[in-house]
Amino acid sequence: MNYENRREFALDLDKRDSLARFRDQFNFPRKRNGHEPVYLCGNSLGLQPELAAQFVREELDNWAHYAVDGHFNTDRPWISFHRRATQGFAQLTGAKPSEVVAMNTLTVNLHLLMASFYRPSASRYKIVIESDAFPSDRYAAMSQLRMQGFDPDRDLIEWSPRGGASELHVDDLANILERQNGSVALLLLPGVQYYTGQVLDMPAICNLGREAGCAVGLDLAHAIGNVELALHDWAPDFAAWCTYKYLNAGPGAIAGAFIHDKHCSTGNLEQLHGWWGHDEATRFKMRRSFTPAKGAELWQLSNPPILSLAPVIASLEIFGAAGMPDLVAKSKRMTGFLAWLIDERFRGRIESITPAEDRGCQISLVVRDKSIDAAALFDRLGALNVTTDWREPDVIRVAPVPLYNSYSDVFEFAERLQQALTAI
Repeated sequence: MNYENRREFALDLDKRDSLARFRDQFNFPRKRNGHEPVYLCGNSLGLQPELAAQFVREELDNWAHYAVDGHFNTDRPWISFHRRATQGFAQLTGAKPSEVVAMNTLTVNLHLLMASFYRPSASRYKIVIESDAFPSDRYAAMSQLRMQGFDPDRDLIEWSPRGGASELHVDDLANILERQNGSVALLLLPGVQYYTGQVLDMPAICNLGREAGCAVGLDLAHAIGNVELALHDWAPDFAAWCTYKYLNAGPGAIAGAFIHDKHCSTGNLEQLHGWWGHDEATRFKMRRSFTPAKGAELWQLSNPPILSLAPVIASLEIFGAAGMPDLVAKSKRMTGFLAWLIDERFRGRIESITPAEDRGCQISLVVRDKSIDAAALFDRLGALNVTTDWREPDVIRVAPVPLYNSYSDVFEFAERLQQALTAI
């Protein structure tokens, strides 16, 4: 696409956007300091869908009107409420419905899944993460190592970018596995690197893990609802994700997990157990013996919090109506427009560190002009009612989300970035 540095060009793209109708289904922040909002922070917290508020109100009403009978006697019985997320999760992750489940929150799920898939031995015990892993993933991996009697300083192996750059290369990961000579038990890696926005080569990572004989776990917090996934075919052992970023389910909303079909036999009892992982048909008979549920539901522990799951189900309905192929196509056009505007208007002063060929919704910007205080620039953008995301030491993350952002939002960001630069 040939882009133009004109507001009319952005407005014309908006008029021809088949997904523009979804924008009105979301609640935007308020006008501030005389400026309408430009919200480009869906990579951190997605906007609230109006449908989410409706679904929560309906479950509050069910609680009020039915009390305990809400478990069985409403239009969305709570006993099977988590399954209303199953089809949407399966579609967004490229999984079988039996391989996905809505439960817990992201880091809790990572720990639960590592309890099954990180089974170190005397010779195979190390965990590989990427050097700029999201802190929670690092903390989880370190604590798993310690609990198994290993030393994170020695046994947590980092996959790093080359020589001061920001991009990760799969060849370097392959070299790490070769040098470790069969001592790696688990790869715990993201689908999208949160800091740079790089979409990693997930099929290649899964293949490398299989060839090296280690388990593979993917953190898809920044990938689900952002890029197209094919987890069943790629065959990681497990994956986990939150739902409050691109899935717009609200802060702390119920997360999701994937366990590949090859591990989902009811004869496999290598997981922590709770009563919601018991087969539903006999769950309430309160037996002493454990009868495993089928598929990924076996990894459930407790009954799901209905009010936190309702927004997830609402959001998945919207994704089903929009369709990931169309969302991804629009995302590529929007980030292309954003990257072009940054280069056209701020070349030599501000640049993207996100690989052009390996990105989703997010572009991470770095101020190269040493005369500009990057943190002050971010603060000035906030004063102009532009919501982006700051990550230490010097990155401004900008994410035009195709469900609710417009091309005019992208153009207006460039306009206000110019204003912010002029004011500092």
